[in-house]
Amino acid sequence: MEKECCPRFHPKKWDHKTFVWNKKKFIKESLPTFFHIPLPFTIGRKIPRMCEASEKAKRVSSRADEVLMLFRDPSTFRSELYLSVTGNVPHFNNVHISGKFYARVFAGGYSTVPKFIKQVNEELSKKRKVAKDYYIHYAYCPKCAKKYGNNYMIIFAKIK
Repeated sequence: MEKECCPRFHPKKWDHKTFVWNKKKFIKESLPTFFHIPLPFTIGRKIPRMCEASEKAKRVSSRADEVLMLFRDPSTFRSELYLSVTGNVPHFNNVHISGKFYARVFAGGYSTVPKFIKQVNEELSKKRKVAKDYYIHYAYCPKCAKKYGNNYMIIFAKIK
């Protein structure tokens, strides 16, 4: 039997929902980008390393559909990766994220992110809210996006 790579994603669980995180645990890595585009060889090394370390430390949620790999772009030439964990993972930058987040699910490629962020901002404006930051979770790796026929992402907008 083939080991499941990415669990099936259920958009209704995340779309148009507000989440409050109080010191939600993550491990953090950073990687170089070129105008917000991650260099493929760095992602191919960082993500498996993060996943293997959290599994070895037994710090992965038993609910695979709850595990988040968040991307954040603090600058044009650097991205941050955050993998949700259940406790500290040795030899990694263990961090917490707190705040109120408005989540929207979209389907599209990486190049559609700016358009989707604009849409999130328009929705928040109608609710008299402002996004302070964005974290993006891609539901599937490229292989699973092809397998499932969708390329879902969740945009988590940190709101005031």
